Amino acid sequence: MVNAAFFVFSFIFLLYNSAAAVDVLSINEALKDGDTIVSANGEFQLGFFSPGSSANRYVGIWFNKISNGTVVWVANRNVPLNDTSGILRIDNKAISLFADAVTNTIVWSSNSSRFVKNPVAQLLDTGNLVFRDDKDEGFVWQSFDYMGDTMLPGMKLGKNLVTGLEWYLSSWKSVDDPSPGSFVHRMNTHGYPQLMLWKGSKLKARSGPWVGNRFSGSPIPKSNTIYLNEFFLEQKEIYYAARVFNTSTRTRFILTMNGNLQRLIWNGQNQEWTTYLTLLANDCDQYGVCGPYGTCDISSSPRCSCLKGFNPKLPEKWEAADWTNGCARITPLDCAKGDGFIKHSEVKLPDTQHSWYNLSMNLHECKSMCLKNCTCTAYSNINIERGGSGCLLWFEELMDIKGSTEDGQDIYVRMSASELDEGKGSKTKQMLFISILAVIAAISALIVLFLFQKKRLDKESSLLNREGKLNSIEEQDLEVPFFEFKTIAKATGNFCHSNKIGEGGFGPVYKGLLEEGQEIAVKRLSENSRQGIDEFRNEVSLIAKLQHRNLVSLLGYCIKEEERILIYEFMPNKSLDSYIFGKEISGLMDWPKRYNIINGVARGLLYLHQDSKLRIIHRDLKASNVLLDRDMNPKISDFGMARSFGGNQTEANTTRVVGTFGYMPPEYVIDGVFSTKSDVYSFGVLVLEIVSGKRNRCFEHPDHNLNLLGHAWRCFNGEQLKELIDSAILESGNQCEMFRVIQIGLLCVQEYPEYRPDMSSVVLMLNSKIALAEPQKPGFFAERKRNGKDGSQSTSMLSSSSDFSITTLGPR
Repeated sequence: MVNAAFFVFSFIFLLYNSAAAVDVLSINEALKDGDTIVSANGEFQLGFFSPGSSANRYVGIWFNKISNGTVVWVANRNVPLNDTSGILRIDNKAISLFADAVTNTIVWSSNSSRFVKNPVAQLLDTGNLVFRDDKDEGFVWQSFDYMGDTMLPGMKLGKNLVTGLEWYLSSWKSVDDPSPGSFVHRMNTHGYPQLMLWKGSKLKARSGPWVGNRFSGSPIPKSNTIYLNEFFLEQKEIYYAARVFNTSTRTRFILTMNGNLQRLIWNGQNQEWTTYLTLLANDCDQYGVCGPYGTCDISSSPRCSCLKGFNPKLPEKWEAADWTNGCARITPLDCAKGDGFIKHSEVKLPDTQHSWYNLSMNLHECKSMCLKNCTCTAYSNINIERGGSGCLLWFEELMDIKGSTEDGQDIYVRMSASELDEGKGSKTKQMLFISILAVIAAISALIVLFLFQKKRLDKESSLLNREGKLNSIEEQDLEVPFFEFKTIAKATGNFCHSNKIGEGGFGPVYKGLLEEGQEIAVKRLSENSRQGIDEFRNEVSLIAKLQHRNLVSLLGYCIKEEERILIYEFMPNKSLDSYIFGKEISGLMDWPKRYNIINGVARGLLYLHQDSKLRIIHRDLKASNVLLDRDMNPKISDFGMARSFGGNQTEANTTRVVGTFGYMPPEYVIDGVFSTKSDVYSFGVLVLEIVSGKRNRCFEHPDHNLNLLGHAWRCFNGEQLKELIDSAILESGNQCEMFRVIQIGLLCVQEYPEYRPDMSSVVLMLNSKIALAEPQKPGFFAERKRNGKDGSQSTSMLSSSSDFSITTLGPR
């Protein structure tokens, strides 16, 4: 009886040990093809696999809980196995992969020279395979030191200056072949360190130097709630790393087979990887596009220009759009006569391979150091935080400069004294010339007033060419079909009133049917419209460049005499406002449909702000400008008020405030400052309107005189979010999901734009379970006198202060 009990206890003990050791391979064990080991919490799995359609076998690590099959590391990427006979073992010095169990032919080994008394190989929940002594927590060898095409949180990208070990990414050759491909992403430690992307021996791109909180000129967001970029410049090591704020967030940084660098985030709801960031977004991210002393600005045409004081080195090639030879100085440097510097702002700092740096010097000391050395061509701060610190000097031609970037810095370029004097003289002449013009303008005031009306008429007529097309559109060579007026008139029954389906600030909208049977929506500029040629041209030129499933498609345009017409794809379900604000049909839109619309609008804005060729600020996002197709998918429309920004520009000022009250953020209404965060604010208002089924401006409540934003803020702080939700959808979906969406909406409408998330973060928050920040007070949750009018009217100017009041109320 005792022996039987002992046997049972021993069996249970062995089973427990076996289950507990699934993440470990010990010296007396072997991993055969078909076997796997799994990390302690089940995050990663190690075993044999065949990539793509290949029959070759490799030992690799892949995600286990999510995206099963997404490989993050390969052991024998250069030496594949031809069959399933491979076997993985460990001894006292290494982890080794054998071709089979008989010949003991080693295919791959971790190559550790240190003898380990109690060796084990363990797969950690970080995705790191480590070789260590079972009695010691330290690693003898780790897979994180030998990356492939994937960088996981905890990995380093850089170099150990003591051992010479280098951490770098190398692309796969193809989806069927994980062996090193053409591209390598590594840290260059010559001069001030920077990350560089190589294709063979050719430099393709670089990160720009680290400037204290980010890489110079990089499109990496300045702040996000997902991960933190870190850069370590130490005596023994120089490396870049990324640390996630929440360990439940799955993210990876990959070097693709075509040489792009992407940050991917796992979308748990859609069960797919979402591209959070693309580092090579446009031509200006390619290395040396504009040559020495040339600067690249993707929003300009042509994109390359010379720095001030420089001209194209080979003008004939420059005119032919071959900018690689760059620019040359107009006036040579003369160190003996005393040179000076010209400041250039908002640029990606030049290549630092031929540079010198000091982390403790200030900018004044840096300037003196550069002046003392006649070969110094420019200087800058290294760290831009807290007023700037450190010194970075360049000693050769300035290469790979990108201009007009929000993440850019100041650089001081060395110029000859005569060039600087000429600049001062030209300023004096300019001031004199302006003074003369002012006198002439005063004398000629009557003439100017007389010609003003004529100029305005000439401006409009100049936009029309002989065929009735806009000259500005022709110059841009846009692929937008031109429709004859008679074709549109016939399609709409000569603009019959029965075909009229709506009216906005631009004018009436008609349903039409082309001869080939295609349904269209026709937007016709009315005589008393607040929008004119500028808005018409703006909408045609902008929307023609945009292609996204959540943006309405422009099919063409028509110009005839005073007629200006836009032709769109027909949206049979009209606009969103008719559903969420219409008492009779609001019940037709349940929570899943509303959630899908919120997601679609967010993705459309993300495309406008980040993924389109030019950064687009919509400036008039509202429920009536969101159209619904047959399947109730949302499409953002009406780009007459939109503004395009180039490169990384995200903010601008205007003296003409346009948009819709209730959707415009405080900084825009008060100061005329608009940015991508303006659209984020409008999106937040829209989200709260969709959830509540109430308009922001026309909202009424028996307990207070706050608008919808103030009511939402009050409900959030009082933990009464259920009160905010439209009763028509309260039982049609997950209330916790509704509460989360409300919190996201409140994050978007925070008073200060820097607190609002960008749209990439919004899309991630909507499609994952990452923790949300606590929102701050919203902007414009005002007590006001209601006039009973519909709050959805657009305006092109601010009303007087007596018509619009702002109060700062706290939640009750």
